[in-house]
Amino acid sequence: MARLNLKAVEERVAPLAGRESYDREFIFDLLLAYGKPQGNVTRLRNGSLNIAVDSSTEVAQKNVVYFKETTGDPLEVIDGLKSSPAVVRFSTRFVIVTDYFELVAHDIKTSETIGFPIREIDQHFTFFLPWAGMEKAQYVAESHADVKAAERMGKLFDELLHANPGIFDDAQGRHSLNIFFTRLLFCFFAEDTGIFDDNQFTNAIGSHTQSDGSDLAEFLGDLFRALDTADPADKPTHLAEFPYVNGRLFTVKDDQVVPRFTKQARDELIASGTLIWRDINPDIFGSMFQAIVTPGKRSDLGQHYTSVPNILKTIEPLFLDDLKEEINESQDSERRLLRLLDRIAAIKVFDPACGSGNFLVIAYKELRKLEHAILERLAELRGGAHQGQLLGSRINVENFFGIEIDDFAVEVAILSLWIAKHQMNVEFREKFGIDLPLIPLKETGQIKSGNATRVDWNAVCPNDGSSEIYLIGNPPYVGSSMQTAEQKSEFSSVFGRRPFSKNLDYIALWFVRGSDYIKGTRAELAFVTTNSVAQGEHVSLMFPTIFNMGIEIGFAYTSFKWENNAKHNAGVTVAVIGLRNTSDHAKYIFTDGLEIAANNINGYLADAPNIIAGRQMKPISVGLPPMAFGSKPTDGGYLVLEPVERRELLDAYPDAARFVKRYVGAADYINDIERYCLWITDREASEARQIGPIAARLEKLAAWRLESKAQSTVDFADRPYRFKQLAYKPTDSIIVPSVSSERRDYIPIGYLGPDTVISNAAFAIYDAEPWLFALLTSRMHMAWTRAVGGQLETRLRYSNTIVYNNFPVPPLSDKTKEMLTVAALRVLDVREYHCEQTLAELYDPDRMPQDLRDAHAEIDALVDSIYSKKPYETDEQRLSDLFALYERMTAEETAKAPAKKTRRTAK
Repeated sequence: MARLNLKAVEERVAPLAGRESYDREFIFDLLLAYGKPQGNVTRLRNGSLNIAVDSSTEVAQKNVVYFKETTGDPLEVIDGLKSSPAVVRFSTRFVIVTDYFELVAHDIKTSETIGFPIREIDQHFTFFLPWAGMEKAQYVAESHADVKAAERMGKLFDELLHANPGIFDDAQGRHSLNIFFTRLLFCFFAEDTGIFDDNQFTNAIGSHTQSDGSDLAEFLGDLFRALDTADPADKPTHLAEFPYVNGRLFTVKDDQVVPRFTKQARDELIASGTLIWRDINPDIFGSMFQAIVTPGKRSDLGQHYTSVPNILKTIEPLFLDDLKEEINESQDSERRLLRLLDRIAAIKVFDPACGSGNFLVIAYKELRKLEHAILERLAELRGGAHQGQLLGSRINVENFFGIEIDDFAVEVAILSLWIAKHQMNVEFREKFGIDLPLIPLKETGQIKSGNATRVDWNAVCPNDGSSEIYLIGNPPYVGSSMQTAEQKSEFSSVFGRRPFSKNLDYIALWFVRGSDYIKGTRAELAFVTTNSVAQGEHVSLMFPTIFNMGIEIGFAYTSFKWENNAKHNAGVTVAVIGLRNTSDHAKYIFTDGLEIAANNINGYLADAPNIIAGRQMKPISVGLPPMAFGSKPTDGGYLVLEPVERRELLDAYPDAARFVKRYVGAADYINDIERYCLWITDREASEARQIGPIAARLEKLAAWRLESKAQSTVDFADRPYRFKQLAYKPTDSIIVPSVSSERRDYIPIGYLGPDTVISNAAFAIYDAEPWLFALLTSRMHMAWTRAVGGQLETRLRYSNTIVYNNFPVPPLSDKTKEMLTVAALRVLDVREYHCEQTLAELYDPDRMPQDLRDAHAEIDALVDSIYSKKPYETDEQRLSDLFALYERMTAEETAKAPAKKTRRTAK
């Protein structure tokens, strides 16, 4: 299918608008407008591709659309279709209902619904862009009630700490408080969802306690005991109507303290109860956890709360997509569907950094939805009879395992699974008319408290090798420089006798331990991770250990912004990496809304062999001049001049101009900061000393160097006029910032004249020609930089030995260099036109002038054509070709090395 851009789709949809009348042909015309193949649409029209429906008023295609005509209210009809068996089984992307006057559409993936007059289809064409391969950004809005709940409970937490000084300071006291808040969360949810009577908990507090809160602790202690008492006759009369829950949650032990309440604390508790908790988003527990616990308590241990769409990026390609496909293939076979029920019931899901349980909750709910779809299909095959299949759900909370270091999070995770179970039981009742009561609670949960880097994962979730186990989650990421001594010590427990680098990110422990856990078994894993683990030096530090176990990357989501429902969104860039034992199963890279089949996925998340771009001391590509750090003064500031110092010097001594040059580092160049330096050669030293201000500076510099603890600096005291490390040449040069904002589409690389000295705060290429500037400012080179260069904090980090020297460039003809030169000069001309703006402003992605974008686009297209005859759609395709070329070039270099050695020996 030919890919269409946004403008092309808009133009193709426009003729569908404003028609005098519409009929069934509309859906076929609409699919064609988004680039769906003519042959497929023809087969869909004549019914040979139409699935799941026999009605002339319905059209359905797997993964694409479920379209229905109606004479009723389209909005009411679509509500019933959203969770219909066919929509679930066939992974329909869009559900569309129309009476040919109004059109209502629902996006199953993003849960968005839109309605409009069908004549205005051209005004809403972007809604269906996923059909053309342009995926919508998966942003999830905060639920207002969720945020209010978190804020209320946070205020209550703070007030209780204030009212109960000291009693929660030790570990046991904090555990008691954690248990207490878990019970409150359950009660709030229970009274809004039918587990309790409506508002039963909040009304009881308001009716049976003093307004000053003085007796509330006693009342809650009695209530918790009542909830742990099976026989109503054994409960206080005023609590007899509360149901029996079970002892796992409400057993009151002697060492578990119910806190004293103040009037304000009681008011906060009642205010929390007046919120609607019925449809609470699973992310609330992460958000609430964040609001309740002491600020910063576990921030370095990865308290991350991932949104539902991002959790699905982990579990869909790991196992959900496969299960949905099997349902599709089994829809007409009762035997296969029953076997699939057995399979789903046996699946184990394990999150070894589970936090408050979001990943486990969503996995549980998705498996329950599939179970419901299978049961509905079985009923259809049996003419509406369930024949004993609906005794209850076979998906057991006990099959969901977790490890979490924080005590409160363990309790919240268990509670989250219970609540998720109740929500799915409600859906079960709505679909099948059978009530599956949540209480009394039977499952005790498989969430264990502990440090996952030291706990034996097999002791938590036994892996016998044949079980279908999926490890999922969002383990903590902590850079090597930010790790505590305790975290550093954990590497030895995970790696054992295997070598490891101290520069590994903390999350590497989960990838390595996870690989150990799944090795040689059916188990697979997928973790959300900081994207830096698949960039730069970290690739060489982590992935060889993993690949050497016979583990491969089965799928990967390349870098994307991480969104969640916490009040203060994390705002980091992450990836999703799925690992499994080496197999011949398909591999996929997900990027920019596209799903791309891959032959192999390497540690840089590119479709390329498992190769590592190590340090190279010279460029591997013929014709590239050397790149080095700029000149380093080691001068105590005496060789560097601010503009006012330069002006004063030259006003008094005009002849000193030949000893002064413009001096720039990365920050100077990007932000247009003006600085100068003294540049004096050996031959000019005696003349320079005749100028008083220069002589005074050199004398002070000599004394400064003599006092240095570094002998190499002391050795230069007798040459104070000289930079300690020289790189400058009086030629045109290219300056490459060593660090640049990750937000920029292009690193602001510069082309300088011969009178500028580049400092050691940037990289420098001398004897540089403009064609090289074009090559280095291309999107091709940016893709390479992002992959192999790595990051400093979140900023892009450039390296001459890893990025530049390894950059593979095909042989360039003189004609190609000439074309690159013209394109380079165009970029430089546009920059000069906008000279009133700094490069930091020009290359801000939100402010970049269109003419500068266009000039860079010309370079991008030209450089792309050097590597491929076909245009690239993604950076991942660029990387695939770059790594293939890199592998060939390095293999050729390796092959040459023995031959050279043989010739030397022959001499």
